[in-house]
Amino acid sequence: MGHDTTATLIDSARAGDDRAILALIVSVQGDVRRYARRNCRSSSDVEDAVQETLWVLSRHIAGVRHAGALSSWLFQVVRRLCLKLARQAMPPATVAELEHEATLTRRPQDELRLDLTRAIQSLPPHYRDVLLLRDAQELTVDEIGARLGLTRESVKARLHRARLLVREYLAP
Repeated sequence: MGHDTTATLIDSARAGDDRAILALIVSVQGDVRRYARRNCRSSSDVEDAVQETLWVLSRHIAGVRHAGALSSWLFQVVRRLCLKLARQAMPPATVAELEHEATLTRRPQDELRLDLTRAIQSLPPHYRDVLLLRDAQELTVDEIGARLGLTRESVKARLHRARLLVREYLAP
């Protein structure tokens, strides 16, 4: 659909023309679906994001100032909805995890430092090196990869695993 046609549809939809709103929804549906496929982490969230975005469009068409802004506005709506759906899918923290975090904050700092040092020392060298370079020396993932001859993905995986092992070590 051309820019002039889209601009006319937007103007008519903003004026309250139901047929223009429907035609606009039909015309942007493919773009919205493509945006959702790129932004939603779960493929099961794509259709929910598409439907909710189209509903938002129908209700808030007055917020679109001109045809050129429609695409970027829709992209932002899709992105926010995908993030919202991803957050909803995350399991809530268990009571035990929250109690463990509260226990760590109440521990004396000297004791916590010693336990953290022991936890880091207990790591296999390939995990310990990545953890220390990132968290102690504050190197970026790319810098760590260059120094150790690893890919970004390998650095991230090792860092993630190292942090999990430290948490397990510190668990009561």
